[in-house]
Amino acid sequence: MTTARIDSEAQTLVVAGSGARPASAVLIGARARVGAKLTGGGKTWKATFPLRVARWGGAELPLPAGEYSIEIAGVDLEGLRVEPVLMPTLRLEVTDAVATVAPPLDPVYETAEGQRTLEQRYASQIGAGENAVFFESFYGQTSGCNPRAIDRVLAERAPSVTRYWAVADLSVEIPDGAIAVVEGSPDWWRARAESRMLIVNDWLRRRFVRKPGQHVLQTWHGTPLKRLALHRPGFDPRRMAAVVKESRRWDALLAQNTYAARVLKKAYAFFGRPIWTDGYPRNDLLASGDPAPIRAQLGIGPDERVLLYAPTWRDDRSEMVDFVDPEELAARTDSVVLVRGHSRTLRPGRDRAGSRVIDVTGYPETARLLLIADALVTDYSSVMFDFSVTGRPMYFLVPDLEHYRGELRGFYFDLAQRAPGPLVRTQDELIAAVNDDEGPAAYAEHYAAWTAQFNRLDDGAAADRVVSRILDLGWLTA
Repeated sequence: MTTARIDSEAQTLVVAGSGARPASAVLIGARARVGAKLTGGGKTWKATFPLRVARWGGAELPLPAGEYSIEIAGVDLEGLRVEPVLMPTLRLEVTDAVATVAPPLDPVYETAEGQRTLEQRYASQIGAGENAVFFESFYGQTSGCNPRAIDRVLAERAPSVTRYWAVADLSVEIPDGAIAVVEGSPDWWRARAESRMLIVNDWLRRRFVRKPGQHVLQTWHGTPLKRLALHRPGFDPRRMAAVVKESRRWDALLAQNTYAARVLKKAYAFFGRPIWTDGYPRNDLLASGDPAPIRAQLGIGPDERVLLYAPTWRDDRSEMVDFVDPEELAARTDSVVLVRGHSRTLRPGRDRAGSRVIDVTGYPETARLLLIADALVTDYSSVMFDFSVTGRPMYFLVPDLEHYRGELRGFYFDLAQRAPGPLVRTQDELIAAVNDDEGPAAYAEHYAAWTAQFNRLDDGAAADRVVSRILDLGWLTA
């Protein structure tokens, strides 16, 4: 007979059985896996699974939310069951060979009535009474991008400001000194109401009621190549109404460059309010960061070539595109391949694996990956406008160019005419381009024109400029 229990104090799942000790036991999820400590043997055995994991050499954090298969060699787990247990770090239940991890949210608040109660309490609060910032990046799935870079400088220049970070669950790494608030929890609603400022890089979700004296900075998350918001193909009155409603929530909008400022202003009907064209804070690291500790954290040698594969998401599919066989790419280019899916593919997708392949889709900060990459492989992602700060080679793998440009999204300019690197259609073409040492020189003029237009303000001081604006306007008190 096999049994299971949850040790809340030790934050472990313990599975026990009779007979010889199994050879192996592991919890396998889409974005994390942990091995069990096996003890006993002979008459009984025990497998103790930690419910925390250190990923990419970072600190141990609770497992990401999702389903995990329980695999214990030679053991039938049918009928294994543990009722849901709520711990401070996560909620866990077990059914047969599946452990389901959820954020540490009391189930009463997950019901429609529970959330309605919290929303009504939030709406009735006077709010904006705390010298604090409510940060959110990609709907709480990460703590990176422009908000993270602004947090870094704000913590230095205004240490009295409380910094709340909205997170989907507690597996999300947050900056030192910040406070994590799980989305939908009472703490999340309270922090959102009481903070004098919200700094976000995407749409505000759920109900939003601006409090007197509260300000919202929308940093956005990239200079656009693909058409956005009101510029997307097809006429959709509901989408248009939603875009205008959303943009009216923002007090200021951050743009990387003047081109992006023009596009974002029209795409979001952001008229009559300031656009701060200050460069992108998330790229400050590229001007002054040290790649050595990041490489060491990921287990990459100082002399190994690193290719970062970072495609954008597709409107017609939930998972990351599979145009690259990362293991083959690594072998044929003598490189370590980092696979970085878009934030929208983080939850529905699974980590890629293979020899000299590291899936970093859930890695907290893209800029750190750009800093260590010797070359970028992308398609239509705005990461192209960030990586060009480094001056290193870029390759554009675009097998679906006509479909994406003509049907899915459309472009603001002709990528083929202006790209600072070659457009390729197949993996074989990509490998040939990467292995051509003379190839980048052919795009030197394109690259120079590109950086002159898009990266003029990416000088390492963008976050400092943004924080100066915030403090000068009195939105926060240092």
